[in-house]
Amino acid sequence: MDYRSRHVVVTGGTGALGHAVVEALLRNGAELHVPYLHAAEAERFPLKSEARVHLSGPIDLAKETEVDRFYAGLPALWSSIHLAGGFAMAGIAETDRAALMRQLEMNLVSCHLCCRAAVAKMRAGGGGRIVNVTARHALEPRQGAGMTAYTAAKAAVAALTQALGEELAPDGILVNAVAPSIMDTPANRAAMPKAKHELWPKVEEVAATILFLASPENRVTRSAVVPVYGRS
Repeated sequence: MDYRSRHVVVTGGTGALGHAVVEALLRNGAELHVPYLHAAEAERFPLKSEARVHLSGPIDLAKETEVDRFYAGLPALWSSIHLAGGFAMAGIAETDRAALMRQLEMNLVSCHLCCRAAVAKMRAGGGGRIVNVTARHALEPRQGAGMTAYTAAKAAVAALTQALGEELAPDGILVNAVAPSIMDTPANRAAMPKAKHELWPKVEEVAATILFLASPENRVTRSAVVPVYGRS
């Protein structure tokens, strides 16, 4: 997949999946723009010294003015990959309005605002690719028992992706999402030490799917929410 001379945004790029995506995009020649919320994220990011990685922050992706300012300052944009989000495990009794709104802001609002700002750039450039990240719970909501706010927020991201894919197809902007199950990361292994980790999808495997959907080689896939479950 040839990303040479193409500018790509990766939100959540300093996380476990984000690192895998950024690393893969670098290997394929992309110029990366990675917003971050906390300075510590940028400081510990292993790829921060790469010449083609441009870190920007602090940026709150749930705030419209900050998102618009970030995207407005970018060169011509080919693809925008939205990995940023948040997770909370809580039953309905423990999920008040504030907790629900936090999940919606971290997942749905941030995704919507980044899509909106990216579209303005891509329309000016004649097309592009957007890839969002939802979750298995969005496709299988019954798995979201005990985490209803998170499940609802991720389901909304899936719906946004499908609707936006139809809206933007005439502009040459293909919009898709991936829906991972639990990914094989150090944090997830620590949280679930007795799980069958070998069945979980690796972040590099999920990144490979994202790279294709965001690439020029993807010429026909749009409005898809692609399961990336591994063998789990």
